[in-house]
Order: sequence, then C-alpha cells, then structure tokens
Amino acid sequence: MLPILIPFLMAILSIINWGNRVLHRFLALAGSVGLLFAALALLTTVNEQGILSSNIGDWPAPFGIVLVADLPAAIMILMAAIVGLAVLVYATASMDKGRERFGYYPLILLLLMGMCGAFLTGDLFNLYVWFEIMLIASFALLALGGSRAQLEGSVKYFALNLLVSAFMLTGIGLLYGMTGSLNLAALAQTLRAAGPEQPVTTVAIFFMIAFGIKAAMFPLYFWLPASYHTPPVAVSAIFAGLLTKVGVFALIRVFTLLFVQDTAWTHGLLLAGAALTMLSGVLGAMAFDDIRRIFAFHIISQIAYMVLGLALFVPMALAGTIFYMVHHILVIVSLFLVSGLIARAGGSYFKAQLGGLYGTRPLLALLFLVPALSLSGVPPLSGFWAKLTLLRVTLAQELWLVAAIALLVGLLTLFSMVRIWLSAFWGPPGPAAASVTPMRAGERRALYGSTLALVTLTLALSLFAGPAFELAERASEQLLDPAGYIAAVLGEGS
Repeated sequence: MLPILIPFLMAILSIINWGNRVLHRFLALAGSVGLLFAALALLTTVNEQGILSSNIGDWPAPFGIVLVADLPAAIMILMAAIVGLAVLVYATASMDKGRERFGYYPLILLLLMGMCGAFLTGDLFNLYVWFEIMLIASFALLALGGSRAQLEGSVKYFALNLLVSAFMLTGIGLLYGMTGSLNLAALAQTLRAAGPEQPVTTVAIFFMIAFGIKAAMFPLYFWLPASYHTPPVAVSAIFAGLLTKVGVFALIRVFTLLFVQDTAWTHGLLLAGAALTMLSGVLGAMAFDDIRRIFAFHIISQIAYMVLGLALFVPMALAGTIFYMVHHILVIVSLFLVSGLIARAGGSYFKAQLGGLYGTRPLLALLFLVPALSLSGVPPLSGFWAKLTLLRVTLAQELWLVAAIALLVGLLTLFSMVRIWLSAFWGPPGPAAASVTPMRAGERRALYGSTLALVTLTLALSLFAGPAFELAERASEQLLDPAGYIAAVLGEGS
C-alpha cells in the first residue's frame, strides 16, 4: 500500500496548506524519498518471496479490490520513484513561483500515486480509475501556466485521452458481460477456457487501441509531440519518462495475462504497429528544430521497441522489453532535463539559435552525450544491450523486414543526436547566448545534480547490464507463466 499512500498523504497535506510554497517543496521531496524507500523494499520483498497480493477491506478475490505486486510492477514503481525524486529536485531550481503556488507539487504527487496504482491494481475497472487520476493530474500540469501553446497542447492531449477512456470502458463492459468479473486473475482463468463462440479477440482490439493511444503508438500518437514541448521541463520530463510507459505496461499486462488465445492475430497486429511506430517516430524527429519536440518524437520511436518485445512473445523478448523500459526511462528523462540546461546555458531550445556549449559547458556536453548515445544504441551503453536482445529474437524468428527497420531507426536516431550535438555544442556561440543570465550556486547544484544522478544510473545500468537483465528475465517468466499470479490472487488451489 505504501507506494500509493505516501504520495497521496503528502499531496493531501500540501492541499491543506495551499499557497505555502516552501512546505509544498518539503512535502514533495519527503514524499518522493519515502516512495523511493518503499519501492526498494517492495522490489526486494517480491524478488525474495514471490508475488504479493492484498485484498482491500478483507473482501475476497475476485469480488473486492485487489492490489498485486509482481516483479514487473515492482520494477516500474521503483523507476517511478527514481524519476519522481530527480524531477522534483530539478523543479526546486527551475519551476516558477506561479506554478508552485497553484499546485505543481501536489499535482506531481497525485500523478505518481496514479501511476503506482496502475502498476499495482489487480482488476481492470480500477486500472481505468487510476488512468483517470493520472489524466486529471497530467492535464492540470500540462495546462498550468495558461499560455496559448500549453492550452492548445492540453486540448489535444485531453481529447485523445478521452478516446482512451471510451475504448477502455467499452472493452471493460464487453468483458464483464462475457465473464461476470473484472479481476485480472479470474479473467485469466475464464478467458483461457473460453470457447470459439466468445468474441475474445474482438474485445482485445478495444484494449489494444486504448492502451496503444496511451503508449503513443501509430497512428494515434500525434497528441504527444503536440503537447510534451509546451510545459516547463520539470513537467515534460516526468511525462516523457513515465506516462507512455504506463500504456506499455498495461499492454504487456493484458496481452500476456488475458488475451493469449489468438496470438497470431493480436500479437501480429502489435508487431505491425511497432514497425510503423518506429519509422514514423524517428522520421518526425528529423522535421523539427525544437530540441524538446525532437526528443518527443524519439519517445514514440523508442516505445515501438518495447511493443516489439511484447509482439515477439517469447521469454527473451519480454525480458528485453522490461530492460528496455528501465533503460529508456532513465535516458529520456535525462535528455529532457538536459534540454532545460541547454536552454539555460544557450538561451533557447531551438538548434538554430544555439552553439559553442562544448567549450563553455563541458559537463553539460557530457550529460547530453551519454544518454544520447545510449538512446541510439551505441555500445557498450544500456541501449545497445536492450536493442541487441530484441534484434537477436527478431532475427531468430526470421522477421527480416522488422529487423531492418529496427536497425535503420537506430542509425537515424544516432544521426538525429549528432545533429543536435553539432548545432548546440559545436561551432561559435549562438545568437541566443547573449540573453543568458548566470545560475546561482543553489540552482546549479539542483539542476546539474539531479541530471547527473540519472546519467550515473544510466552508466550503472550499462555496467551492470548482466544482473539487471537477469532480473528482467525473472520478471518475464512471471508474465508468461500466469499460474503464480493467479495463485497469489485467488489462492493456491485455484
């Protein structure tokens, strides 16, 4: 319960003390540190003892609300805690007083609560509820400030997420009508015994569309690059790292636990969607000058690698997907935080107005280079190991076209990162440099410290890729063998 309760209680205390910016900061940082310790304890316990299940209010499953922590959920909660803490530290030096006064910190805490609830929930309706909590918090964060660009991005974001709700509720209604339950473990049992007369695959498509939009898959991904560049970096960074991963996690959960009756069709559709998402995302990145928009399109192309691992549907590929999610969360949040540092040092987010930062800010150049090369899959960084794993499985299944697309997208990603490097870090100082104001010592420590911590974790993941991948393999085994999940929720005799 702690990953949900800690951010919730801190958010409530912040709302009670509305307008007290200093207290809001303290409560947010204390809540994120508490969430980190709770996440570490949860992951350690699940890794040692197996899947944990809790029946809220002592209502037995499948009738009551159930929280379930398996290894994939525990890993994702740990990543949410790490990102939440890093972004909140960054925000203390970058967020303007107006947004702080109007609830930035409690909204971030509520967003983290919704994410943790989505990772832990054991039934589909409460997954919908947690999605709505995330939608409310993220929409408020996106619109906070009220600029024209923000409001335009917020409308697009909210409209597409209403589609998510509509498709998800339709799928939930159809499933409940078929089975009389929305508990994931009970559904896993019932759907595996369903006859051909039951339209299970049709229902699966509703969830594929809903979670595919949430994950920013082709063709309904345009809400992401239209909105993620509009808010401050301390908002867009947490969106970039976690929001789309909740959609990917939901896809993984339902298409390993529930919808496995016709994998040739459902997972074949996911495979085609992954290939198209890769290409459209990386090509979109080539069209823009705003560094944040470029990174937003790279979120789309990299999400496709994670969906590819699910579509391949073998233990090694799913382990690659879990490893890839961890790698990408660290890398993309680092890059968004670096974009804020680039704007502070160079005076702009636009490549054409930047230049010369390598000579004046060598540490910033290093903080960009490590996650940029990792995102591109350059060895021996974590992105290389993640892509290599998925590519090996793709070639083993003789999916030559998909493998070629994955390689091409990796090369184009590297080309995109090189373009940013040449524009922002090489050459003479850009025209926007004249408007730069020097940072105070406290700002520098918070901004550079939080970014450096994430880049260090990226290097650690690269250095200890073996143990990390072993954990991802154990998580993939739990996903592909639902017996442990079902027994944890419904009892050993189920």
